[in-house]
Amino acid sequence: MSLPPEDAEARRAVAPVICYPTETLPQPDMALYAAALAGAEEVDKIRAAPRDAACFEVPAGHFFRIDSVEGPQVGDLNLWNARDLSERFYSGKTRALHGTHVTTGDRLWSSFPNLRPMATIVADTLDWYGIDAFGGSVHDVIGTRCDPYTGALLSGQAYHHCCHSNLTRALATWLDCPVHEAEPHIHDVLNVFMCTGFTRDTGQYFMKASPVRPGDHLTFLAEIDLLGALSACPGGDCSAEHSSDTAQCHPLEVTILRPKAGALDRWVRPKPNAYDRSHGV
Repeated sequence: MSLPPEDAEARRAVAPVICYPTETLPQPDMALYAAALAGAEEVDKIRAAPRDAACFEVPAGHFFRIDSVEGPQVGDLNLWNARDLSERFYSGKTRALHGTHVTTGDRLWSSFPNLRPMATIVADTLDWYGIDAFGGSVHDVIGTRCDPYTGALLSGQAYHHCCHSNLTRALATWLDCPVHEAEPHIHDVLNVFMCTGFTRDTGQYFMKASPVRPGDHLTFLAEIDLLGALSACPGGDCSAEHSSDTAQCHPLEVTILRPKAGALDRWVRPKPNAYDRSHGV
């Protein structure tokens, strides 16, 4: 390690600047959303089995709720525009705008060139958790998803029920296509219910036992027509390891809810980003 300069402490003491102040972001009408959710009716229910994934569709202006139903379990969520799979959830930009973890009032943003809200979190029964003494919090947009490539790199073994493979199989089944055609659509996830952070000394990504329990849920409003895929992670509550068959795992449920007629009359479907895509040419 090189010797620190004389002004090392002064350099460290420079105050940080928020990269993307969000005061000018269009704000969701949370009171309207909450009222519409209170009167919404269940129209469908989908179950992601342990160490597997399931796809589901949500029309714009409907809600979807992810439920812990049998035991502590984390899930990996992918979202696409149901009419155009090239528009998909952009975890990196969501992280840049809202922070490393998301909760009620935060939005899941789509990829370029659209960069618009895909879904808004309307209710979160784990919002009480906050940030713990280790720097951990819930529902992260920093982890990429457990995958067989990193597993092969670190252990030399092939494991096919990690979240990347689960999502790939589920999407291939939904699209009725080979897995090699579905795989390029799989992208970085929202880690639902997962408790994660970065270590203070080495800056490494860590996970710890999720605080989720049966009855906990995370609820979204679909801002556009959505295709979703949810994997019930092979790590279970991620208290010890993932990408293995040793952790105790449980299913997750997705419930689709339709608001009453007129409940969202003031809601406006978000348009694609206003940038003209000229790139200075």
